Parts: sequence; C-alpha cells; structure tokens
Amino acid sequence: MHIKRYTIVSFLFITFIGWYITTFISTQTISVNLLGIEIAPLSVSIWAMALLFVFYIASVIHMSFYSIAHTFNMRRYKKDYKTIIDCISDAYLGKENRHHVFKTSKYKLFGSLLDNTSLFPSARVNEHIDDEKIATTIHLIKSIQEGKVVDLKKQGLSIDNPLRVQNERNKYENNLQAAEDFLSNPVKFNKELLDEIYIDFVKTSSLKMIEKYKVFMSKSALFTIVSRISTDESKLEINNETLIRLFNTIKLDTSDYIKMSGLISLGMIPEQRMKLFEILSDSNDEAMDAYLYTLYDLEMIAPADAILEISQGDEYLNFKAYRALKENNQNFSINLFVTDRIC
Repeated sequence: MHIKRYTIVSFLFITFIGWYITTFISTQTISVNLLGIEIAPLSVSIWAMALLFVFYIASVIHMSFYSIAHTFNMRRYKKDYKTIIDCISDAYLGKENRHHVFKTSKYKLFGSLLDNTSLFPSARVNEHIDDEKIATTIHLIKSIQEGKVVDLKKQGLSIDNPLRVQNERNKYENNLQAAEDFLSNPVKFNKELLDEIYIDFVKTSSLKMIEKYKVFMSKSALFTIVSRISTDESKLEINNETLIRLFNTIKLDTSDYIKMSGLISLGMIPEQRMKLFEILSDSNDEAMDAYLYTLYDLEMIAPADAILEISQGDEYLNFKAYRALKENNQNFSINLFVTDRIC
C-alpha cells in the first residue's frame, strides 16, 4: 500500500475510533503522569486516538524503512541487469580478460559464468532484439561476417580480437585501405593479418618494396616471390645476392630449398641457378640436397658425383640411388627421387 493512501485510511480510521468512543462508550477524561510530568486531563477518545496515531507513526517508519531498502535493492538489480547486458555484449564481441562486478548474488553467479565463457550469436538470433546494445553488437557481427566494414572504435577491441582482425581484412579486401597502410603500421594490426597481406603484396610489388617490408617474410611469401621468376605475368628480375638475402630472412629446411630450386627452374638461366645453390650450400648444410638436385636436374653429373664421393655412407642415399641407376643406363627424372619435396 502506498504511504499516501495508507495515511488517508489511517486518519479516517483514527477519526472514526475517536467518534465511536465519544458517542457510544465514554466521554470521561483521564489525567496521565508521564515521567513526572502531569499531563492535563483528556477524554478517553483523545487518548485512544493518540495511541493509534503513535502506532501509525511507528508503522509508517517501518514501511518507509523497508520501502527504501526495497528501492535500493531494485536499483542494484537494475544496475546488475545493465551489467549483464554489457557482459553478454562483450562475450559476443570476444573480448579477453572480461571481469564485470555485480551487486546481487544471482547476477554475480550468472555474470561469472558469462565472463569465463566463449559466446557467439547463432544465425537465428535476430538483430532487432529488444535491447539496443545487444542489437547493435549483433548487427556489427553480422555485417563483418558479410564482408562489410564497420566502426569498432567504441567497442575497444584488442588488435588480436577475431572480429577486429576480420574487419581489418574486409577493409583490405574491399580496397578501403592499401597494403602499405597496414605494413607500415605493424603495431596497430594483428601479426597474422599482416603476414596474409604481405603474401598478397609480394604477388605484384617491385623488388624494392618487397625488401622494404621483408620483416613480414614467411615461407609462403618467399615461395610467391620465387615463383615470379618463372612466370610471364608480374615477372621478377632478381640476382643471386638479393635472393640469398631474402632466403636468410627466415629459417628454411632441406625440403624448402629443393622446392625453391624447382620453382625457379624455368625462369632462371642454368648458370645462375647452379651458382645460387652452390653459394647457399657452402654456408648452410640444409641447402646441399637442393644443390645436388639442381646439378642432376641440369645434367651436371660430374660435380654432383664428386660431392657424393666424399660424403658419408648414410648421406644423400636418394641421390646415390639415382646415380647408380644412371650408371646402369636407367634414365629416370630426378624429381622422382625428391617427389615429396617438390611443389
């Protein structure tokens, strides 16, 4: 019951009691000594009304206390409801290290679970849901999934957040931001995204630009660069010194070097190709197989055999097998002996 209504009803009731006592019970007056203070004589009805008024005051104080307590409790629930909305939104966005503070025990349990759960809206979730913040979050996510570019500044996502990474990728794929804008500002973007962009960047860029951003070099990027030596489209003219410098930017294994030799076999003159892997094998044992492969592929039998002659018995067995067959007039492609290592 509202205090205003309760007050009106109480005063009507008190007045009725006073009238009833005066009319039907007694008009006698009573004098009361309260703590040594003599109170003037008052009628019984007045004393009854006074007692009821005191009871009314006490009840109002009691109800006000619990009403205020209920109001504060409801405020905590309302704040926690807003916090749980933030919690769901942040979970949808994939934010890391989420920690939301709740005032009520029920929301605290639910929020704790959400803060430690990976959550993503399914395709059936309607972005017109009856909450503006969640609806906005769902709209952003769906737009990014559709390849659109959205403004994520307000969401405060880290550079490694999957949604932010995909949004930046959409910018690049939609030609809204050039590759150099990404590569020249590495601290602002996800490393994997920069590696992807660099791989695409080297497909058509000049050698000067490739070297400028070689910090993003990867095996895939290097294979793409080397393959341009043997293609007519976006053909790349490159000397051995530069190639060796690019090779040294990342760690390559035996298989990688052989793949490189196979890739440049059609676009590089034999002498340059042979010299390239000779230099590489002199400084890196991992490149020796590629050098032998190159020699046999170019039918440079004598220098290849000379290397095998001074090798250990358990070294280069595949090339020794090829040489033995060759010596017995069995002509096979050298690629058959390194088939699992050629692109």
